[in-house]
Amino acid sequence: MTPALDGWTRRPAPGGIIGMVHLPPLPGSPRWGGSMATVVDRARVDAAALADGGVDAVLVENFGDAPFHPDRLPPETVAALAVAAAAVAAEVSVPLGINALRNDAATALAVAAAVGASFIRVNIHTGAMVTDQGWIEGQAAHTLRERERIAPAVAILADVLVKHATPPAGLTLERAARDAWERGLADGLIVSGPGTGEATSAEEVDRVQRILPAAPVLVGSGVTAETARALLQTAHGAIVGTALERDGISGARVDPARVRALVAAARS
Repeated sequence: MTPALDGWTRRPAPGGIIGMVHLPPLPGSPRWGGSMATVVDRARVDAAALADGGVDAVLVENFGDAPFHPDRLPPETVAALAVAAAAVAAEVSVPLGINALRNDAATALAVAAAVGASFIRVNIHTGAMVTDQGWIEGQAAHTLRERERIAPAVAILADVLVKHATPPAGLTLERAARDAWERGLADGLIVSGPGTGEATSAEEVDRVQRILPAAPVLVGSGVTAETARALLQTAHGAIVGTALERDGISGARVDPARVRALVAAARS
C-alpha cells in the first residue's frame, strides 16, 4: 500500500476502524462554552472509550466550531485544537489523526507535529469544491512542502468529492480520485456520502479502488454496525463518528457499547 514513485515513498495510511473524537465548540466559535477543562475532559473520555472499544485509530477534529472558516483557522482555535489533541495523545496508544475544519491542512500538520500524530485528513486536497463556506480550493502543493518541513512522517488522507460540497461541472469521481492520488500525492483516499452520518455508496468505493488498486481507500461517513462488514470487504478502512455516539446523534458523547458493537461487526 506504499508504492514508490521515482524513489519517493508514500506514508502508511491507517486502516481498520478510525473513531472520531468530535470536539465541542472551541474558543472563538459561536457556541464556545467557556471552559477548556470541559473540552479536554470530554476529548480524553471519548478517546478512551474508542480505544477501549477496539478502534484501530482515532481522529480529532474541531467538529463543534460550525460555521467553519473556509481555510486558515484563527490562533485561538489552533491553540485549543492542539491542547485537546495533546490530551488525547496522552490518553490512548492507538494512532492519532488531526482534521482542522474546514480545510486547514497547514494547521492540521502543525498540530500533528506538536502532538506526535501520524496522519491528517484534508477535505479538499486537490481541485476545488463549492461548499457551505463558499468556493474552496485545494492546496496540495503547499501541504506537501509544509509536511516535508515540519512533519515528514505524517500521512495525508484526502477526501474525494468531500461531503457537504458540490463538485464543479464535469468533474467525475474517478478524475477527482486520480488527481488526489497521482498528482496530489495523497497517502490515502476517502469516499463519503453527501453529509455527516449519511451512507457512503459501496459502488463508489469500489469504483475508486478498481481504478487505483494501490491506493488505500477509506469509507468516510455513514458506516454502522449493520454495514461495516460489507463495506470493509472492499475498503481499506472506515472513519466512523455518528454511529459510535449516543443514540446515533452526530456530536454526542461516544457510547462505549456502540463502539464495541461496530468493531465486533467489522471484524466478524
